[in-house]
Amino acid sequence: MSNATEEILTIFVISDSAGETATKLAQATMAQYPTVEFNLFRKTFMSDKAILLKALKEAKKLNAMILYTMINEELVQLIRDFCQESDLFGFDVLTAPVLEIEKRSGVAPTREPGALHHLNKNYFKRIEAMEFAVKYDDGKDPRGFLEADVVLLGVSRTSKTPLSLFLANKNLKVANLPLVPQAHIPKQLWEVDKKKIVGLTNDPNVLNGIRKERMIAYGLNPDTAYSDIDKIRAELEFANDLYEKLGCVVINVASLSIEETASMIMNALDLEDHSYYTTEND
Repeated sequence: MSNATEEILTIFVISDSAGETATKLAQATMAQYPTVEFNLFRKTFMSDKAILLKALKEAKKLNAMILYTMINEELVQLIRDFCQESDLFGFDVLTAPVLEIEKRSGVAPTREPGALHHLNKNYFKRIEAMEFAVKYDDGKDPRGFLEADVVLLGVSRTSKTPLSLFLANKNLKVANLPLVPQAHIPKQLWEVDKKKIVGLTNDPNVLNGIRKERMIAYGLNPDTAYSDIDKIRAELEFANDLYEKLGCVVINVASLSIEETASMIMNALDLEDHSYYTTEND
């Protein structure tokens, strides 16, 4: 498109809870326009009409797009009417799927704000998974491999720790092990079902750049054995040989975000995201 604009586009996220659902939608939308400048405002825990109306008037002044997740029908209607009268773009993220489920199931929604964030059994499972990821990070205790849902392997700077925590947020117990040539491989690793193991790899040049940046961030010389390209190649070769012996899934993270890698891991290992299950049977 040639109609580029210098105008800053404003998006308001309005919610009766933490606003995470609409915020993720806004961020996913903004990511499609890397050359456009955005302002994102979050107006959360909106349950009072007067405060909601004040937020809507702010949005009108900025000619903002409004993405909203409200479960109270009266407040939903207030936003709809305001957007229509003010000629503002308003997108109701929640109402349509809620009404469709009511129609198909014959069950009325609870209309409870923030129902997703109940401190239920499922929530505490997630906390347990987060604690597990911290406890068994960086091969601290190889016994964790036998209890884990996922075991991540990889040389330094292949995103093992952030991936462990991201997957833990989906109620998965994850342990990880850094791989160094000639280092001892814990015997427990050979006892783990290969269907639970993921070998992370990277492109040598990408890894070289990441490691140099890390050294610079620490105020150190970027050209060390840690970032030496030949040593990096040797590390990756050692890791790939191990992956072949284990017969595990291998994922190259060079051009992947944490979210994309996590999704690939879950697909490859046939794992489900249990982070939003709220029944007592989970």
